[in-house]
Amino acid sequence: MTVEPESDQFEPPSPLARILGFEMTGWSDGFARIEAPLAPHLMNRQGLPHGGVYAALLDTALGFCGCYTGDPEKKQNALTLSMNVSFLAQATGTHLVAEAHVTGGGRSTYFASGTVRDDTGTLLATATGVFRYRRSG
Repeated sequence: MTVEPESDQFEPPSPLARILGFEMTGWSDGFARIEAPLAPHLMNRQGLPHGGVYAALLDTALGFCGCYTGDPEKKQNALTLSMNVSFLAQATGTHLVAEAHVTGGGRSTYFASGTVRDDTGTLLATATGVFRYRRSG
């Protein structure tokens, strides 16, 4: 079960996330959810969501899932060391939802996995990644 924090815990989107239309809709210890509408600027030349959009959604969700502190004044950041994405299906809905969970790690790195689904529930992509916590200061 994922407990949803108050939305004042959510960080504002990065400039890239803002351009892509990403919005954080869930964030708690070891979990993050990022959503995006399927807008025309996210499509490839075949009219399908570009694979890079799935990868960016997954990288964003996996990156956030290990950085929740519960205190908006105490931010934790991480860098992606590696990430593997598997593309599984074509979107048929109008909205993308990426969810990620921490699967392990230690003091300086963590491991995470995540999924992207559309609003019909179709599993579109999965990812696993390794992330390094950034030292503050």
